[in-house]
Amino acid sequence: MGASTALFLAHRGVRVTLFDEAARPFEGASRWNEGKIHLGYLYAADPSLETARRILPGGLAFKALTEELIGRSLDPVITPGVDTYLIDRRSVVDADATARYFAHVAALIEEAGGGGRYLVPFEDGTPQPLSRSELDRDYDTASITAGVRVPERSVSTRWIADRFVEALIAEPRVEPRLSTRVVAVRRTGGAADSPLVVGTADGDEGPFDYVVNALWQGRLAIDAGLGLPLPDVWSHRLRLSVFLQTTEPVDVPNTVVATGPFGDVKNYNGRDFYLSWYPAGLVAEGVAVDPPHAPALDRGERTRIATEIADRIGRIVRSVADLQAHTADLRLEGGWVSALGQGSLADPRSTLHRRDRIGITSLGRYLSVDTGKYSIAPWLARQVTARICGPDARP
Repeated sequence: MGASTALFLAHRGVRVTLFDEAARPFEGASRWNEGKIHLGYLYAADPSLETARRILPGGLAFKALTEELIGRSLDPVITPGVDTYLIDRRSVVDADATARYFAHVAALIEEAGGGGRYLVPFEDGTPQPLSRSELDRDYDTASITAGVRVPERSVSTRWIADRFVEALIAEPRVEPRLSTRVVAVRRTGGAADSPLVVGTADGDEGPFDYVVNALWQGRLAIDAGLGLPLPDVWSHRLRLSVFLQTTEPVDVPNTVVATGPFGDVKNYNGRDFYLSWYPAGLVAEGVAVDPPHAPALDRGERTRIATEIADRIGRIVRSVADLQAHTADLRLEGGWVSALGQGSLADPRSTLHRRDRIGITSLGRYLSVDTGKYSIAPWLARQVTARICGPDARP
């Protein structure tokens, strides 16, 4: 979110200071996630469709906006196959309700102009149910009641992260402040539109005409210090997943086990894969304004978590066993998940099943952005740029 905003502003001629606590940008959740570019299908536990409506425009715009920012085509790093959603017997939304929800999402896509602007353009977003023979061939049907193909795909977030870093380095109007922790933002005067100072662990920086709070975890604490009211609920979760490369191509379908505390598989090119199993990869969570400290995991604990993730998702997706037989490199990585919701994903009443309360909040020259999902960051960054520079920066 911060990198996209900085680049869009720089392209409009604005000089930008980019603060990052890490030694280089894109070291957290934006590098280490599955890269699903959402159209709304995942959120069947929000039958109001508000989440789907909120994230759909960003998903459709992701490819064009990201290619504009990094100056490279995304085509080589888009998953070659569409996603298959599997309905687990313990799902918080049963197969019939999921089918109805998917049909509504397909109608929303059609209302938005269709899938012609998506990662891989498509004409018909109608979900395609798997036959019983297809389910029996590829999956463990003891735990799965149905399977449906939808047109959603994913991108390699590691590749995109590297291209963003290159673009930031090449942009003379972006001045990085790396290894710098932001602890506060303050006005220089009493008026709401006064210039702002950024307080860091090493001292104050500024003043600045505008400050954009694009933090993922820790955003709310900075908001509260400047006087923005806190939302009614929020939570932070640190989630780890397996990033795996094989010695030779392996045919594994892109699969999402839904809806609840389950997992998924992403096959980026036949040799690079992402595996998750939510209960095994969730290593920290909290509901304080600041996220809890990340646990220090030794090598043995990391191996145990990675093995459990591969084992649990492999019980459902049979071909995952072929990945384990041809592994050349394996990393357990991840990042924080921050959301305006709480509860267990196994609970259909949990507010974590919604992502509709996201977007931009302004207070004078201060803008705070709840990105919500990786897939809508460039779209929201374009809107932030429009607010700062005017309507010529089309949102």
